[in-house]
Amino acid sequence: MKNNKLPFVSAIALAVLATQAAAEDSSDPIVIPTHNWSSQIVMSHVVGQILESLGNSVEYVSTDSQAVYEAIRLGDATLEVEVWEGAFGASFDAAAAKGGIHAVGAHDAVTREDWWYPTWTKEACPGLPDWKALNDCAAIFATPETGEKGRFLGGPVDWLKHDAEKVDALDMNFVVVNAGSAAALWAELAAAEKEKKPIVLFNWTPNFVEAVWKGEFVEFPEWVEGCNTDPKVGPVPDKVYDCGNPANGYLKIAAWDGMKEKWPRAYEVLGKVSISNPLISEMAKLVDVDGMEPEDAATAWREAHADVWKPWLE
Repeated sequence: MKNNKLPFVSAIALAVLATQAAAEDSSDPIVIPTHNWSSQIVMSHVVGQILESLGNSVEYVSTDSQAVYEAIRLGDATLEVEVWEGAFGASFDAAAAKGGIHAVGAHDAVTREDWWYPTWTKEACPGLPDWKALNDCAAIFATPETGEKGRFLGGPVDWLKHDAEKVDALDMNFVVVNAGSAAALWAELAAAEKEKKPIVLFNWTPNFVEAVWKGEFVEFPEWVEGCNTDPKVGPVPDKVYDCGNPANGYLKIAAWDGMKEKWPRAYEVLGKVSISNPLISEMAKLVDVDGMEPEDAATAWREAHADVWKPWLE
């Protein structure tokens, strides 16, 4: 008797095989950008090593931390593991509005990026953390390059923190001097510690600094939506940036829109990535305190925290 079920079964089998084939990741390299702060570099390698374990090819490319969102939007880079709201939210939003990039997930972390000082500075300026007290104490932060005004040591210029605009908006007696790298910030902080010299500089959390040097963020007028774009918002009616940075910022993960189709398995894993404040701080510590190379730090972090990342593969 003729078996009429065979063609139907074969069709199902072929459909399953076709679906599996379609779900396979491309052999083209997944391009992961790296920037100029340690947690981002280590996390990029953590994610990259995990994707390599799945059989993906990965390429790391040093990229400007602002221009990266346009690169991802155009498909020149594939993903970004650390989208900080304060530093990069505007660039991410601008790229997303054009199309080609989206947030694939977010970390279990709360971020803050702003002016910061170590505890010994408060002894010389006891009104801290209020920004007005800091302004009254500006002279203790003066250096030869700033004259009678205090020096605020900002992060690298490409982080676009708009500190000079903040100084102008709040009429502060400070000059912004930008450090060339995150490492330069910590070198200045360590040098100041030896003499307990007052210093105010850019810092962020999560970061290893909070485990090494105790300190506080300067409390500026509270950030509200629009204070950095609309002169009518904030305490100074004709100025923008008359506020601090968000005290409870996000830390997102971004991806090129084409990643889901080209590398579906890798995309699925990326969407599950989520790391907490302490574990992100640990990534930075492995490099900035323990002196490890980022690739080795990523391997060490994965070995210590398999319970965190293995569920991403399920």
